[in-house]
Amino acid sequence: MPDKIRASSEDAQSLSFAIVASSSAPLLLLDVELRILAVSASFCDDFAIDHDQAVGQRLSQIGAGEWAVPQLGALLHATASGSANVDGYHMDLKRNGQDVRSLVIQARKLDYRGGGDVRLIVTIIDVTDAENAERAKDALIAEKGVLLQEIQHRVANSLQIIASVLMQSARRVNSEESRMHLSDARNRVMSIAALQRHLAIAPSANVSLRPYLTDLCRSIGASMIHDPESITLKVRCDDVTSSSNMSVSLGLIVTELVINALKHAFPDDRKGQISVDYSPKGAGWTLSVTDDGVGMSRETDSPKAGLGTTIVQALAKQLGATISVSDSSPGTAVKVIHLGGDIAGRAKAV
Repeated sequence: MPDKIRASSEDAQSLSFAIVASSSAPLLLLDVELRILAVSASFCDDFAIDHDQAVGQRLSQIGAGEWAVPQLGALLHATASGSANVDGYHMDLKRNGQDVRSLVIQARKLDYRGGGDVRLIVTIIDVTDAENAERAKDALIAEKGVLLQEIQHRVANSLQIIASVLMQSARRVNSEESRMHLSDARNRVMSIAALQRHLAIAPSANVSLRPYLTDLCRSIGASMIHDPESITLKVRCDDVTSSSNMSVSLGLIVTELVINALKHAFPDDRKGQISVDYSPKGAGWTLSVTDDGVGMSRETDSPKAGLGTTIVQALAKQLGATISVSDSSPGTAVKVIHLGGDIAGRAKAV
């Protein structure tokens, strides 16, 4: 609506009366003293106002006085003087025996060329139902968030129970190979449980990667590194967040690569360090897991892929990333590289 609506004759005032009276929206036409000159039928119907009694009365006098709001009156007087416009004034209409209605009010001064009478046109929009729907939506989202966190806690607890069962089974079997497989499964389950615990306490759909990866590696180290002084596990990560789905995939990749390094990089009680590094690069990112262990096998350039390698390859493909394995002299460096352009692979700075 423009700041001033212009007409060229006194007939325009009569026309404005007719327009207001026939409007399907709640409209009022007021004079400089805020007396009602014309009122739409929709205003009377929506707010239970008698049309004949309303015309000629001040706005503050209609109904049971529910429109006698000092701030609204001051804003309308300021609009009549030309010093302000009421644009989106929000007020609660309180009536005895009725639900409170949330209203948005707009007012403009009408400028008639050659006319000296001040006229205000006032539009009233009832936004109660829209606001109630928005609040209901917010409450539903909050409730779903609580339920999701509860489910994640339960999943994490169940995974810990499964890990305990696997450990007990590993202790009972006689076969060293079976014991190794059961231990590997237990370590993977414990790592996934760590992922679930962190996701359960995440305040939103976005996960802060630095504490997420730090907690994950701390959990892996606690379950697999028996002497913390012999092998250290460090995490370097910028202050970035990512979606829950991407975080889970990154966490699983880190789990598999760290477990693989702990199993193969430090034989015969060799000491060393494993570094996990995540850094964004433009629209992409690079995740690397590097150790200073014995390095890659010299026997073949293409060793048979184990379960962990297959899992990492599948997760990298899901993220639209590529894998690079190289000799870091000493040790091995595995990089998962995403060049950008895929929504699933984006992270944003905090």
